Amino acid sequence: MSRIGRLPIAVPQGVEVKIDRGRVSVKGPKGSLDESLPRGITATLEDHQVHMTRRGDGKQQKALHGLARALVANAVRGVTEGFSKNLEIHGVGYRAEVKGKTVVLSLGRTHPVEYPIPEGIRIVVDKNTRISVSGIDRQQVGQVAAELRGLRPPDVYKLKGIRYENEALRKKAGKTGAA
Repeated sequence: MSRIGRLPIAVPQGVEVKIDRGRVSVKGPKGSLDESLPRGITATLEDHQVHMTRRGDGKQQKALHGLARALVANAVRGVTEGFSKNLEIHGVGYRAEVKGKTVVLSLGRTHPVEYPIPEGIRIVVDKNTRISVSGIDRQQVGQVAAELRGLRPPDVYKLKGIRYENEALRKKAGKTGAA
């Protein structure tokens, strides 16, 4: 049995889980999420715990077993606590601000870059250089953070750009012999 897939998912107080024909609906204090289960994976709710079972023992089924359990566990955690990713902007004159439903970034280009904030995502800019992306859907939070980072990835020579908080970067040595 899958090491991840066999672990039960504890359902905290205030969270409602409904299982219906390959779909798991999770509703909590922060919102609601729906996850579809892969073919051959079933979920059951017993004693405030969700258990995942698989039909076969093939390699694909084992992988999907762990995946389905992780997705449902992330949904339960998302509607109770939520997820967040923090980004830092490094560079002279680089900054960000939230204007309505868009994030306006000044990233050393001739024009400011506008990024529309998707539904279900909350973006907060602190000190013009720290961006916090939060929401209940872990995949969506990670995708938005990756798209923001992709607007100006860190430069390998000067390390200017947008990076994740505590991201380890290696600075390349520039050309040598310039006198």
